[in-house]
Amino acid sequence: MMEEVAKVLSQDDTGWVTVEVKVKNACNHCDNNESCGTSAVAKAFSPKVQQFSVEATESYNPGDLLKLGLPESVLLKAAALVYLLPLFGLFVGAAFAHTLLPLLAVSHSDVVVIPLALLFAFAAWRWAKSLAARMEQDAQPIILAKLGRGI
Repeated sequence: MMEEVAKVLSQDDTGWVTVEVKVKNACNHCDNNESCGTSAVAKAFSPKVQQFSVEATESYNPGDLLKLGLPESVLLKAAALVYLLPLFGLFVGAAFAHTLLPLLAVSHSDVVVIPLALLFAFAAWRWAKSLAARMEQDAQPIILAKLGRGI
């Protein structure tokens, strides 16, 4: 289970708590932080804070720190979809083009096969991205512990 510390912003009457999580990236842990181009891009474009709601069974006050947990299987499945489905689409597109071109009496050229394979890969990537987003929406983090008040 992946764990993250979140700060309570508010709680409504239906039992949902709005929390804020500070996003961390791996670029803050390296000695080459100042001279790394990837670090500069990550700092410029990555969101610093995310807010979302979590279902709660207890009452929490604004400012309380909570330990949230999310099963790793959700993130692994989403990553597998986004990386592997486009690769599969690329292979299917190339195979489809190799099969279809001789039937249409089109010269068997890479100029036609490559764009069709890339089109299939792009379509598979878009589909995988929407599936992963739906999968992540369905996976709600859970409150593992109350850590107390922030300083």
